[in-house]
Amino acid sequence: MVAKMSRKGVCWGNAPVEGFFNSLKREWTGDQLCKTRQHAMADVREYVAAQYKAKRQFSTLGYKTPMDYEKALNKVSGNILALHGFIDAFEPLAA
Repeated sequence: MVAKMSRKGVCWGNAPVEGFFNSLKREWTGDQLCKTRQHAMADVREYVAAQYKAKRQFSTLGYKTPMDYEKALNKVSGNILALHGFIDAFEPLAA
């Protein structure tokens, strides 16, 4: 992992990553230690799939989960494409 330093007076460079790791520690791992790097990676993947993307609501997404936001976005995108004749309105979008 490489540390990133923002310019003097610019404190937002790492804010999203710091927020993610804060949530990971607070909501998932706590003080738990992993015995191997593979176990730690699997645990983080499980957190992202089970908690972060599926259940956690984000203010920047209108207090929706990333999965719900993506579903709504795909529905709107599909409707726009159908309106312009690019796809059949009843054809499901490829995931």
